[in-house]
Order: sequence, then C-alpha cells, then structure tokens
Amino acid sequence: MKIGNRTYTNNHTYVMGILNVTPDSFSDGGKWNNPDMALKHTEQMLKDGADIIDVGGESARPGYTMISDDEEIERVLPVIEAIKNNFDVPVSLDTYKSKVAMAGIAAGVDLINDIWGLKYDSEMASVIADAKIPCCIMHNRKEPLYTSFVKDMISDIRDSIEIGLKAGITEDKIILDPGVGFAKTYEQNLIAIKQIDKICKLGYPVLLGTSRKSVVGLTLDLPKDERVEGTLVTSVIAAQNRCMFVRVHDVKENVRAIKMTEAIMNA
Repeated sequence: MKIGNRTYTNNHTYVMGILNVTPDSFSDGGKWNNPDMALKHTEQMLKDGADIIDVGGESARPGYTMISDDEEIERVLPVIEAIKNNFDVPVSLDTYKSKVAMAGIAAGVDLINDIWGLKYDSEMASVIADAKIPCCIMHNRKEPLYTSFVKDMISDIRDSIEIGLKAGITEDKIILDPGVGFAKTYEQNLIAIKQIDKICKLGYPVLLGTSRKSVVGLTLDLPKDERVEGTLVTSVIAAQNRCMFVRVHDVKENVRAIKMTEAIMNA
C-alpha cells in the first residue's frame, strides 16, 4: 500500500505514532498542542522508529466534548503544515468530519483516519475518493449492543467498506481498524483483539490501536501512564497476525517489541 511517498508491505507491522494536538485527550492532552511542541515530539517519534504520524485535533475519549469544524481545523492545520515542511514522513489525519478532512488534504495529509468508518459524515467518503488518498475505516457504532459480537462487527465493517467503494475509494486505499475502545464492553475489546485475524481475512491491511486504552488499564489495574507493557502485548499479537499498522503513543518500545516478534516469526 502506498501512503504519501512511501510504500508499506504486508510482511511487516509498521508503527503509527500518535500526535494529539488537543487539550483533553485521555492520555496526553495538552502536551503537544502547539506547533513547536508538536514538532519536537514528531522528531522524537521518528528517531524512535515511527513510520507514519497520526495527527488528531479532537479527543475521542469517553465523554469527549465535540468541537466545531473550524476549531478542529485551527488546531491541526499549523501542525500538519509544520510536519510536512520539516520532515519527510507520511501524515495521517484523525478526523470524521469532511470539512476538516478537506482542509487537511489541502495542507498535505496523506491518509484520513475516520473513527466512524465513513458513517458519520455522508460527504467523507467522496472527499477521500476525490483526493485519491488512502483511508483507515474504524469500526464504531452508537451503542455496544450486538446479537453476535464478532459477526456484527464484521458486518458493520463490510458496510463501511461498501460506502467507501460506492463513493469511488479504490480497494488498494482501504485500511481496517477493529475500533478497540469504541462501542465495546471490556470483554468485547478483548475479543476484538483476540480475533483480529477475522478482520485480516477480509483482505485489507489492518491497523490495531490499543495504546494505553481502558482495556489495558482494566486488565492490569493501572493508570494511563503505566500501560506500556500491556500495549506491547497487543502489538505482538498484531505482528503475529500480520497487521500492517499499530497506532501507539510509546513508539520506541513498540518498535522494539515488533522487531523481536518478527525476528522470531521469520527465523
């Protein structure tokens, strides 16, 4: 898969570094929300081995406050432009709003990461298709109510894929994400990770995003700043299942864990 000027292959799990430019993200709100701090953090993530940077301007933590399109654009655009001007790395924009996506694409964004799987904003799929850039389609729904969890999750993802294809997004530009932490109970989050192979079998690249999330915190009874080891386990599982990406806060540790896992797998 090509994202920006880089080609990503199926035989390696790449690390997407999280760059939240928000005051209220659950783990690192307020740390990087000006261009100078964002650039320093981006530089460190790249030194640590990040393969792509994911910029987010609105927190998606439980109980988050939705902000306007214009406010989100004001947060992300200076950071996107600064990264593109200073580093040669593909940049992803974490947004579910078409107006924000359009502004990001105009600023040079290489990938749109939509936590609502193209279902929140009816214009999003067309915006992505017109730009001819890849997208990450995440599983989500309003309530964690399922008849058969895994089957329903797969069905929801298939619906999102169909929305994208009908709008003109080509199959080689679709990434799937099971949406750990979104519209799922604690047990369902564990199952989504355990059965990630079911999503991989749909035939598209897969991204797993579990970094510091509540499923790790609840399992280990740890606060958000002590969840690195738990996250590493999920990244190992992602690598074992040939997921193309993991989306993480702690880049260095995850890069090392994946490198070790793949060395054993390829021995």
